[in-house]
Amino acid sequence: MRPPGRSRRFLATLAATVTGLTVAVAGHTAYADPAPLDDFYTPPSPIPGEPGDVLKYEEGEFYLDPLKLIKPNADVYRLMYRSSDTHGEPNAVTGTLLVPEREWRGDGARPLVSYAPGTQGVGDDCAPSKKLALGLEYEGPFVSGLLALGYAVVVTDYEGLGTPGMHTYVNRAAEAHAVLDAAKAAQQVPEAGLSADSPVVLAGYSQGGGASAAAAELVDEYAPELDVKGAYAGAPPANLAEVAPVLDSHYAAGFLGFSLLSLEAAYPDKVDLDEVVNDRGRQLLDEIADACTEDAILKYAFMRTSNLTKDGRALEEYLDEEPYVSVVAEQRIGERAPDVPVFVLHSRLDDIVPYDQGRQMAVDWCERGGTVEFTTSYVPSHIGGMLRAYPQAVAWLSGMINGKAPKNTCGSLLGQ
Repeated sequence: MRPPGRSRRFLATLAATVTGLTVAVAGHTAYADPAPLDDFYTPPSPIPGEPGDVLKYEEGEFYLDPLKLIKPNADVYRLMYRSSDTHGEPNAVTGTLLVPEREWRGDGARPLVSYAPGTQGVGDDCAPSKKLALGLEYEGPFVSGLLALGYAVVVTDYEGLGTPGMHTYVNRAAEAHAVLDAAKAAQQVPEAGLSADSPVVLAGYSQGGGASAAAAELVDEYAPELDVKGAYAGAPPANLAEVAPVLDSHYAAGFLGFSLLSLEAAYPDKVDLDEVVNDRGRQLLDEIADACTEDAILKYAFMRTSNLTKDGRALEEYLDEEPYVSVVAEQRIGERAPDVPVFVLHSRLDDIVPYDQGRQMAVDWCERGGTVEFTTSYVPSHIGGMLRAYPQAVAWLSGMINGKAPKNTCGSLLGQ
């Protein structure tokens, strides 16, 4: 039996995903030059309006390859919108809104996916809006698959990617705000044809899984005007205290540098890395502050943080001490029940984001009365888990959009 037309388009796009990922990463070295200065990423001062208000927008570009030969059939806008930082203060965040060119033929208003990207890096050139335009965004094929189903997609850049200041990597509150406000902003772009009645779903893997999960906890409090139907959170870094020890001396050790720089930026009155790192450590952190994901893996793989501290202790050892223990605890996801159904998929063989802490987040949610469908996969590696999760995640999100009753696996998670 042949799948229906929409499913065929989605499967065809998914079939290109692995190739697209490979081309994008390879193309970063071969074709991409540093992004020129761009006034679009300079926010107004002071920042006007309310959270989710559009500050400016313009036509944008989206390619699936660095040669810019493959361009999905979608209208593209890059936008800047008002959001809120870790402490609830106004900030300006950029992102990309993509709307299929063909008319939406489903029931009601066209659905909107607020897509939370995975790890991009912390340098301004790492912003997803810039990489989508260059054909270098490794999640571009995933976005294209959602467009093939007729959904509009808004991809946040998060705080500090492209815009001034340090990106607050895996920061629970700032990322949740950015994801929810991106959806609000998308509905305000007249040319997009979206409305306040558009059903919204949240989605993300890895860093994006954490951002989507954190946003699911804040829907009622922060964005009650959105009609959020559910959230997909793949391999979420829900407990940074358990993620950090895995990264030390790992091929993704540079991600630990991203996290530390983020904490210092978000809590300048509490965290001062100069009190901990030696001269070599400071030099490396300054370099990492401009790094994207590819750079972090190629340049800082297997970095031992004990070589970077004044007292020779590994950086994760400081996480049991103040001020680090408190600020890391603030990033914990699972302390609040999600306001919408959530689908969580995590590979037991994940080599970057530990499976047990992701499962514990789901258990914590269940104990607080959340509706959670948790699925364990056994595909090796963090990247393998992402590819394995995507088709099932899209099917689940489509089910929520179409009014399907969410499955709740809390009984089995809690041993009932």
